[in-house]
Amino acid sequence: MPELPDLEAYRTNLLKKLHHKKLQSITVENTRKLTTPAATLQKALVGQPLESIDRVGKTLQFKFGNGHVLGMHLMLHGKLYFFKDHNTEKYPIATLLFDGGTGLVLTDWQSAAHIMLDPENKTAPDAFDKAFSEIYLKDLLSKKRVTIKQFLLDQDNVQGIGNAYADDILWDARISPFSICNKIPAAAVKKLYKSIHDVLTKAEKNILKSEPDIINGEVRDFMLVHNKKLKESPTGAAIETSSQKGRTTYYTAEQQLFE
Repeated sequence: MPELPDLEAYRTNLLKKLHHKKLQSITVENTRKLTTPAATLQKALVGQPLESIDRVGKTLQFKFGNGHVLGMHLMLHGKLYFFKDHNTEKYPIATLLFDGGTGLVLTDWQSAAHIMLDPENKTAPDAFDKAFSEIYLKDLLSKKRVTIKQFLLDQDNVQGIGNAYADDILWDARISPFSICNKIPAAAVKKLYKSIHDVLTKAEKNILKSEPDIINGEVRDFMLVHNKKLKESPTGAAIETSSQKGRTTYYTAEQQLFE
């Protein structure tokens, strides 16, 4: 599933091509998860210029000139593609056609990706928000008895982090993913906060360096430990794995366990 760095890279490249273009049409080909009537969607967005694209957690938000927002969640297998005049990609969820025949299609062979009109944002801060401060993190961790890996994946705590980057963040902070939140000392929380920002920021730069025009897919070959091809961490420790409920955690003995 695309995570914060992936979506930030997509956002950059989508905006390059679509900024200020007027939406000529929007067609919902798969209404399985659509909660707004297609006619309402069209009335709100068609004829409006695209003013900005934001990323809120794991959602891309297309903001139009009249203030309406088209939210887009790619889920696990959703992909975005540009097209000219007519879409030819399989499994379309929704197609957007802008001025000059520039088109954007959201696809998903599982039909889980979806769009929404004027989505309500969660109260939890995004990992890149100013509201996600070291004080916020320290205070919330002190109230939680779940593992730190569970905490980072819960979008009601902090938005934007998924399984892959949670592993790399925790390795960078040298905290075991199985540590209990309220047992992590202040010094380790401080390091964790820094690692969240550093790992996610560097990842976005690495993605854009590797795939300058990326708007779909995930670049993972630069990751620190969350990579099934790696046998050792950057500092030479053996990478171990633990799988639960279809999710694999990558970690090393370098990471301290707090329990």
